[in-house]
Amino acid sequence: MHLIITDPWLAKRQAVHLSGTRLVASALLASLLLMLIAAAMYHWVFLKGARERWPVVGALVRLVVQDEFEQRDKFMRENLDVLARQLGEMQAKLTQLESLGERVSGLAGINASDIKSKPGQGGALVTGRPLSVDELHATLADLDRLTAQRTDLLTVLESRLFDQKMRNMMVPTQKPLSEGSLGSHFGWRIDPITGRSALHTGLDFQADVGTPILAAAGGIVVVEEFHPAYGKLVEVDHGNDLVTRYAHASAVYVQKGDLVRRGQKIAAVGSTGRSTGAHLHFEVLVSGVPQDPQKFLDAGDSLVAQQQAIRAVPVSPRTSTAARPVQPQAVRR
Repeated sequence: MHLIITDPWLAKRQAVHLSGTRLVASALLASLLLMLIAAAMYHWVFLKGARERWPVVGALVRLVVQDEFEQRDKFMRENLDVLARQLGEMQAKLTQLESLGERVSGLAGINASDIKSKPGQGGALVTGRPLSVDELHATLADLDRLTAQRTDLLTVLESRLFDQKMRNMMVPTQKPLSEGSLGSHFGWRIDPITGRSALHTGLDFQADVGTPILAAAGGIVVVEEFHPAYGKLVEVDHGNDLVTRYAHASAVYVQKGDLVRRGQKIAAVGSTGRSTGAHLHFEVLVSGVPQDPQKFLDAGDSLVAQQQAIRAVPVSPRTSTAARPVQPQAVRR
């Protein structure tokens, strides 16, 4: 590049030749000088003005600092609002999960207080860095997903346990008398009246007249009548072609079509019909065929023993590994 320098009267002139390297060096030098001048001006005006409390500079510094604080406060409020909403949703889901857990525990025969108790924790302290806001959001999101999965699982378990409990309630596994002893068993025996071999189609429970007769399972009364052989008779249909029969009663407290529950008082022991003394003749029929009632009663005793064993086993609550301890940290923008 050629530059021609002249005086005001064009009497003298001088030609200056600038190469590309000189031009670039000159530009860099000029930029450096401008940066130094700007830094010096900033130091002299702002810093010196702030120290000496110049009104204009002080007002400008306060304005900049105030704007910075306002931006930081706004950022923190926005993050706190988001966290508050997430924690509110988490609290609602945990309440739902706790309610589901209590219902499932009741169906499974587990003491709910063992699950709700706070677990013991401890160990050597190994400190770590505080969590960032993004990591805190990720932790809450993991907890939300885990809670949703546990809620779905407990809902399915509740449905299946309830269905199983209803089926068990419809199976005659409860002893029909709270008092009394077992006399004749199911099977072939010498008939007490004829003295000949005959099939005994049920169980005879010896008890005093008036002893309450209890429904061995829930169901619907389908027969309430006087039978020449069975005397005052009650039959309860439990569904799935399963029927229980209660014979020789002295009094009946239900009618045909009544819905009865397990353990409900339906009649009283007597000696009506073909009977030699006060007792309850108890039968279980499947599709009209008599079965040994003792097998059903033994199954009921085994189920009770299992439930008692489950209640006796302490349940240790577990904490999820998805939730990590959160330490407070200043929000950075």
